Amino acid sequence: MKKVGLIFSFILLNNIFFGCSSGGDSNDDVSTVALTISAPNLISPKNNEACLDGIVVNDTQSTLYFSWGASLNATNYKINIKNLTTQQNEQFSSTTTSKEVTLNSSEPYSWYVTAQGDPLSAPVDSQTWKFYLAGDKVINYAPFPPEILSPRSAATITPIDGEIVVQWNCIDVDNDLLKYEVFLDTVDGSTSIKNVNHESTTTETTLPVENSTTYYWKIIAEDSNGNKSSSGVYSFITS
Repeated sequence: MKKVGLIFSFILLNNIFFGCSSGGDSNDDVSTVALTISAPNLISPKNNEACLDGIVVNDTQSTLYFSWGASLNATNYKINIKNLTTQQNEQFSSTTTSKEVTLNSSEPYSWYVTAQGDPLSAPVDSQTWKFYLAGDKVINYAPFPPEILSPRSAATITPIDGEIVVQWNCIDVDNDLLKYEVFLDTVDGSTSIKNVNHESTTTETTLPVENSTTYYWKIIAEDSNGNKSSSGVYSFITS
């Protein structure tokens, strides 16, 4: 009887042991897959336009309604807004596809939306749009600050026959851009060296430079009403 009892106990313990091992193996098969997030499509405020839809809060501020299309597999969004005059950045969060934000009126802005999902999924940015937030007293808007295309800041560029080609974009919501003033020197970009007439969104011109020198430059855009905007100072190095 003792021998039979021992055999039964061994079989019982053996079944329990293998039962536990089987449960552990099944957990090893569980895996987590990161979901791909699609880029948001911006809707409002419209790109490169004066926004007249703001709700006036006071003499200097208006509340604006931002909206965009839903992104696949996104759970929340970050709205990134930059004042193009002051270069100040602000970021706001939303779990829906819209957000009301109060901003300073009569200022140019750029904005984009970042879609976010689960921790394993990479965030995705939308395109970047620009708009001019209208104010009650604004009749004519200054141009958007010129966007430097080439040379990019801190880039190294090789002169050809003592010159380089520089290029920038500029847009004006009133379509009355008139000209650009180009500044260039080796100190702070405060020396005016030439004027260039506005002919299209993208403008380029040549600048005289020396080899192996660090230069600072900027573009001032001016419209037919005398309104001006600055690109800000950029630098480049000649080889």
